[in-house]
Amino acid sequence: MRKVSKLHIGTAGIPISTPKKSTPEGVRRVAELGLDAMEIEFVRGVRMSEQLALKTREVALELGVLLTVHAPYYINLLSPDESKVKASVKRILDSARIGYLAGAWSVVFHPGYYGKLSSNEAVRRVREHVKNIVKTLIDQGVSIWVRPEIMGGLAEVGSLDEVLDIVDGIDMALPCIDFAHLYARTLGEYNSYDKFREVLVKVERRLGRYALDNAHIHVSGMEYGPKGERRHLNFNESQFNWRDVAKVLKEFNVKGVVISESPNLEGDALAFKEVYESIR
Repeated sequence: MRKVSKLHIGTAGIPISTPKKSTPEGVRRVAELGLDAMEIEFVRGVRMSEQLALKTREVALELGVLLTVHAPYYINLLSPDESKVKASVKRILDSARIGYLAGAWSVVFHPGYYGKLSSNEAVRRVREHVKNIVKTLIDQGVSIWVRPEIMGGLAEVGSLDEVLDIVDGIDMALPCIDFAHLYARTLGEYNSYDKFREVLVKVERRLGRYALDNAHIHVSGMEYGPKGERRHLNFNESQFNWRDVAKVLKEFNVKGVVISESPNLEGDALAFKEVYESIR
């Protein structure tokens, strides 16, 4: 497992300004921009050959870019259809395996939807799946963080407390802290320095300092409605207080990765980096 010594900042996928749209070229463009992280987006399926994964690893190591992976969006570990649950587990495992070949440090996934389940039962089921996924990967020699994400929609499993309950005490499992999703899920409540600080205090209290030394964070502009998240926006189109996220991360000396999921991927990643580095 790669040890991170600082906070890396980058894009959710290949930067928009990349001339030739391939994952290795995306990594090169990230470095040219002065960023040092990129999330490989398996949005509609895990479609990366082993050869391309190894090439991506080579370029990322050469340029000092930290890679992460986002598993496909169509994952629901809580579907009443068992075949869909098995397919969801397979998508997470496939994302982790090919991501590991590419040198990725962390794999993020959306846990699924409550349906008719209570929060407690949903958490219990997702937690069992995460335990089995981690065990399978460790048995196969795949060393990568496995991360359920804080989700923005109220129908989705993924409150701050839920993701902490899912991963607590499981080796190689930590949360993906999506501050923009948390902002949407709480209908704007989590949108201040004090509230963002509260998040990191809770994470450290529950999971220990190593969770902040190995953090995987998402930020973006965000529009929400009565049911939570509606859509991602650019920072300057949203009321989301991303500058205070940067301040809190600096205060806690968080290490790991911050990924911009705004539509103007590299624009907001660079804005975040500029603000973060300006804080003394």
